[in-house]
Amino acid sequence: MNDSCSRRVLVIGLDSAPPELVFHRWRANLPNISRLMETGAWAPLRSTVPPITVPAWAAMMTGLDPGTLGFYGFRNRRSYAYDALNIATSDAVTHPRVWDVLSQQGRRVAVLNVPQTYPPRKVNGLMISGFLTPDTTCNYTWPAELKNELDAITGGYEIDVRGFRTENKATLLDDIHRITGKHFAAARHLLHTRPWDFFMTVEMGTDRIQHGFWKHFDPMHPKHDPASPYRDAIPDYYARLDREIGKLLAIAGPRTTVLVVSDHGAQPMLGCLCINEWLMAQGYLALKNAPASPRRLTPDDVDWSRTAAWAEGGYYSRVFLNVRGREPQGTILPTDYETLRTRLAAEIAQICDDKGVPLNSVVFRPEDVYSQVNNIAPDLIVYPGNLAWRSAGSIGLGSHISYDNDTGPDDANHGEYGIFVASGPGVPAAGGIEPLDIRDVAPTILRLLDCRPPVMQGKAAF
Repeated sequence: MNDSCSRRVLVIGLDSAPPELVFHRWRANLPNISRLMETGAWAPLRSTVPPITVPAWAAMMTGLDPGTLGFYGFRNRRSYAYDALNIATSDAVTHPRVWDVLSQQGRRVAVLNVPQTYPPRKVNGLMISGFLTPDTTCNYTWPAELKNELDAITGGYEIDVRGFRTENKATLLDDIHRITGKHFAAARHLLHTRPWDFFMTVEMGTDRIQHGFWKHFDPMHPKHDPASPYRDAIPDYYARLDREIGKLLAIAGPRTTVLVVSDHGAQPMLGCLCINEWLMAQGYLALKNAPASPRRLTPDDVDWSRTAAWAEGGYYSRVFLNVRGREPQGTILPTDYETLRTRLAAEIAQICDDKGVPLNSVVFRPEDVYSQVNNIAPDLIVYPGNLAWRSAGSIGLGSHISYDNDTGPDDANHGEYGIFVASGPGVPAAGGIEPLDIRDVAPTILRLLDCRPPVMQGKAAF
C-alpha cells in the first residue's frame, strides 16, 4: 500500500470563522491552529455567493457553486407560486459530497454536525446531522442507534443553540459553551472508538457567539461598549476552541492530515437595509393594507396586480420580479424583464442611508456568478453595504433604514472570506498562500486521500 492510501484526513470546521481574527488578531492566542499554519499552508477561503451556511458548506464538500447545486439559501422557491418556499435540507443536495465519494470507494467516514446533512444518509461509517436538524427527538444519526451512545457520552446530546438572537447574554454564553463541549466530547469519543479514513466535524458555536457578542469586543461596531462584561466572550471562546482542537490533534496523531476551514467570515453589522420598505417607496411593491406594526411580509399582504418586485431579507437579500406568464399574477412583460432588472439593480446599488451616505451595496445577476443556474434562483442577489449591512425583509418599519435587526438582536454579518489551514502528510510547508476558492476544498481532500473526484469546479490546492 502506498503512503497516500494509508493517510487519514481530519477536517475541523469552524462556521463563520474570519481570517482577520484567526490569522492575525488572535493567532498568538491560538497555539494549536498557529502550529498547523507554521508547519503547513494557509489562505483566506473565498466563500460562495451568497456567503452563508447554506449553500456554502455544500459547495465546499461538492466542489460546485450554488447555481449548479440549485439552491441559494436556507429557503428556496420550489415553484413560481408566491408562497412556495422550501427549506434546503440534505435532500436538496443531489451531487455527491466528499463522504459520498469516499464511501463509494470503500473508505470509512465519520461526519459530525456538518450543516445541511439532515436527514442523515447512509454512509460507510457514521453521520450525525447538523444545522437545520429540527431537534434530537428525530432520527438525526446514521446508524440510528448512535443516538443513544451520544446521549450517554454527553449527558444528553444537543445539536445547536436555540434562540441565539437574544439579550439574555449570560444564558446564551452558557448555552454556547455547553453545546460546544458536548460536540467535542462526541468527536473525541468517536475518533477513539471508530475506524476512519475521513473524519469531519463542524462547530456552529463560532457563528452563534459572533452574532451574539460581536459588539462587545469590536471598537468598530457602532454599538460597542468598551466596559461590557462580555468584551472577552469571543476571544475567550476562540481560545477554548483552540484547546479543543489540540485534543483532537493528539488523538488523530502525526500521520493524519488536518484541515481547519470555515464556510465564510464575519464582520460588524452596521445596520439593516429594509429592502421591502424601499421597494414600496419606489413604487415596485404595493400592499393591500398598511401594517399596524412591523412584521414579516406574506403573500397575502401584497397587491400583486400593482407589484413588480418583492424581496426576502437575511444576511443578504433575494429580489424577485413579478413576471407575466411566470408568476401567477405577473405584471412585467417578459420583453421588459431585462430592462427592468437592469434598472432595479442600478437603483439598489445607489441606495443611501438615512444621512444620505451611499451604502455601496453590491448586486449580482445569478447567471453572471454561477456556472449554471438550476432550479429557481432569485432574479437579483443583493449584498447591502457589501455585507456590512443586513437585509430586513419585514414591512411596517416606516423607513428603508434601521439600526435594529428585525429578527432579534444580532451584532454581526457575514464576510466574503473564511479560513483554510492544512498541515500534515501531503501538504507542503508553504506558509501563507494565495486565496483559495471554497470549491477547492473537496478536490484537495480527495487528492490527499488518493481518490479520483467526480467532475468539480474547484481545483486541488496541492
